[in-house]
Amino acid sequence: MITVDQAKKIITDNITTLPPVTIPLNRAARHTLAADIYAKFDIPAFRQSSMDGYAIKFEASSKTYTLVGEMAAGTSQLITIRAGETSRIFTGAPLPEGADTVIMQEKISRSADEITIEDLKATTGLNVREKGAEIKTGALAMQAGSLLTPAALGFLAGIGISEVAVFPTPKVSIILTGNELQQPGKPLSFGQVYESNSYSLSAALKYEGIEEVEVLWINDNLDALVETLQKAMNQSDVVLLTGGVSVGDYDYVIAAAEKCGIEQKFHKIKQKPGKPLYFGTKDRKLIFGLPGNPSSVLSCYYNYVLPAIKALSKQQSSVKEIEAELDVDYDKPAGLTHFLKGVYSGGKAKPLNAQESFRLSSFAQSNCLICLNEDQQHFTAGDKVTVMLLPE
Repeated sequence: MITVDQAKKIITDNITTLPPVTIPLNRAARHTLAADIYAKFDIPAFRQSSMDGYAIKFEASSKTYTLVGEMAAGTSQLITIRAGETSRIFTGAPLPEGADTVIMQEKISRSADEITIEDLKATTGLNVREKGAEIKTGALAMQAGSLLTPAALGFLAGIGISEVAVFPTPKVSIILTGNELQQPGKPLSFGQVYESNSYSLSAALKYEGIEEVEVLWINDNLDALVETLQKAMNQSDVVLLTGGVSVGDYDYVIAAAEKCGIEQKFHKIKQKPGKPLYFGTKDRKLIFGLPGNPSSVLSCYYNYVLPAIKALSKQQSSVKEIEAELDVDYDKPAGLTHFLKGVYSGGKAKPLNAQESFRLSSFAQSNCLICLNEDQQHFTAGDKVTVMLLPE
C-alpha cells in the first residue's frame, strides 16, 4: 500500500493535458483558454457618449448652446456641430464631429431649441468614452490559461471574438459492476441493493460542467467486463469502475485491466474509506477502479478523480483545502489516513455520525471531508486539521 500523498503524486505525474479545440464562444463557459487573444479592433471603435444628454464643444465661458440635431445609439450618419451648438445624444451613440463633451440631461435646462448648462463642475471630456478606451488594436485581451467566466465571455464578445481555442472537458465513462445491483424504481429481489453510485458520480461530474458521461452496467463476468472496459477506453478520456476492485472471487477489475493492457500505477492506499482504490493508464487514458461502497466512491472521487479530471482541462480542483479546528475529540487507529464526513462552519469542523463506508445519509448532510493523518491516533477538540470543502 502507498500513502495518500504518494497516490496523488503518481496520478499527477501521469496526466497529460487534453489537446486544445476551437469552439464557439457561446459554448466556452468554464473552459480554460488555450491561446492568447489579441484585440482586432479599437473598442469602442469611435468616441462614444456614456450618458443621455447633450454633446457640445466645451467652452468654459459659454453656458448656452443652440440645438441643431440628434445622435442615437446605432446611428450610422455622423453630424457636425460648431462652437455654440449642441446635439441631443444618447448612451452609446457616437459623438458628433466637433464635440468633445457630453452634459447629462439632468444638468441642463431647455427652452425650445436652446439649452443652458447648470453643471458648475463641467469640464472638457466629461461623459465621453474615447476610441479604444476598452482595448486598442493589437493589445492582449486575454491570456492563455485564463478561466472563461461569464464576465470573460462577455468581454470577448464585446471585442468581436466569436470562437476560442480551449482545453476541452474530458469524456467520462462509468462502469458499474455487481450482480447485486438493481435500478431505482424497480422491485428488489432478495440479496439485491439499489444502485446509487452512477447517480452520485454523474451528478458530481455534470456539476463540474462535464456533460459527456456514459454509464455502462456489467454483471460480474470477466469477459463482459474486458469487452466493456475496452469500449469505454476507446471512447472516453477517463474510465471510472465502481466495485470489483478487492480480491474476492467475483472481483474482476484488476484482471480485466490487465487483459486490456492497462498499466497499473497503484492498487490500495493507506486510507479509510477507499483503501482498495486502483489507478492505471493506457495511451494517456486514466482508469480508476473505485470501491463499491457509496461513501468510498465519493471520498475517492473528491480526493483523486476530480483533481485529475480538472487537470486534463488545465484547471484547479474545485475542492478547496483549508485549516480548521476539530470540534470534538476523536480517536482512530494509526496507519491509515481517515476522511470523515463532516460539517464545517465558523472555522470549526465537526464529524457526523454514520461514518461507515456503505452509509451515504451522512455524506448527504456534509459540506466537507475532515482529513486525519495516518500516523496520529488521538485528536483533541481544538486541534488544527485539514478540511476539504466540497463544491456547493
